[in-house]
Amino acid sequence: PELNDRFIRVVRPDGSVLYVSDIPNNNSFDPRDVPLLPGPVTKETTHKEMTKRGAKLLVVSDPTPVNGRNYLVEVGISETQINEVLGRFATTLAIGLPVFVAIAVFGGYMLVGRALAPVQEITGAAQEITLHHLDMRLPPINTGDEIEKLSNTLNQMIGRLHRSFQMSSRFTADASHELRTPLTIMRGELENLLLDKTTPPSLAEVLNSLFEETERLSRIVEGLLALSRLDTGEAQMRRTKLDLSELASTTAEQMCLLAEEKKINLTCSTNGRVSVEGDPSKLKQVVVNLLDNAIKYTPAGGEIRVSVESKEGRAQLHVADTGPGIPDGALPHVFDRFYRADEVRSREVEGTGLGLSIVQSICAAHGGTIAVKNLDKGGCCFTVELP
Repeated sequence: PELNDRFIRVVRPDGSVLYVSDIPNNNSFDPRDVPLLPGPVTKETTHKEMTKRGAKLLVVSDPTPVNGRNYLVEVGISETQINEVLGRFATTLAIGLPVFVAIAVFGGYMLVGRALAPVQEITGAAQEITLHHLDMRLPPINTGDEIEKLSNTLNQMIGRLHRSFQMSSRFTADASHELRTPLTIMRGELENLLLDKTTPPSLAEVLNSLFEETERLSRIVEGLLALSRLDTGEAQMRRTKLDLSELASTTAEQMCLLAEEKKINLTCSTNGRVSVEGDPSKLKQVVVNLLDNAIKYTPAGGEIRVSVESKEGRAQLHVADTGPGIPDGALPHVFDRFYRADEVRSREVEGTGLGLSIVQSICAAHGGTIAVKNLDKGGCCFTVELP
């Protein structure tokens, strides 16, 4: 026991000491100074003892029967040694635990990062796939796990969507193209009947109504044909460098007559030359459609402001009016085809519901975007942003 710095004592049933170990090597206590337990011990107990010289021990006492007599076996160790072990353990925890936690966190971060890298790659590629880029696919992920299956499944789904969209666009384009000829013939025949002086006035009124509806149907067909060509990329685009400020100013001047008829003040302000690359006729159609839309819904005495500026390397075209604005519930749908807000859906305001859809498709074909918001002072503002 002395070699291990322990204390052992065997006490006879009559209370006399049969055996006691010597002083341990560390000299932390003297076993002979450990007081005897008062009274008999009937079961194993753990208790603390203090020697005559003040050394503290942790002692386990166990009564052991031998030939019908209960001997008391006591085994103890100095609390100083226990505290030293606990201190070393606490120091190890204080130093080692943060290091272990840091290593575990860093290792977990690296493992999670490597595990989620394919997911981030798929997410980035998926964000680039839009209506006009359905031919793109997610990158191949050769991980051999569920992420690879997910990537392959998404690519198959995108392929099916692409084929369905192509079929839908082709049907729209074919139907619109086929409808142009009979509508042109109908319009020509109606014009001839209207120009015929022998046509009774009552019939002329009916023919005039039919002619107006035919004109409206023709505009719808032309709009659908233009949209289908833009969606499928079949629209002829003549890419040239042009000044968006000059294009907006010229178009606004040409639209002034329509604004003056409704006593609307149309102004255009530019901030120098703003160069963009695109099809002049298509971009002019964007300005025309936005101005035409603003003129339709701006009441007499109102104001329409057109402005062009360059901001953070992007060209911005703003068309703001003082009209009734757009209901908040309709804002997310104004670029949907054939959508017209309930407050403005009326035969008094002519329109096919395709103008803003065409504008959005033209902007997307030029790598740009269009957004709309209501103004605090009334009215709304359309913002076109182009590279």
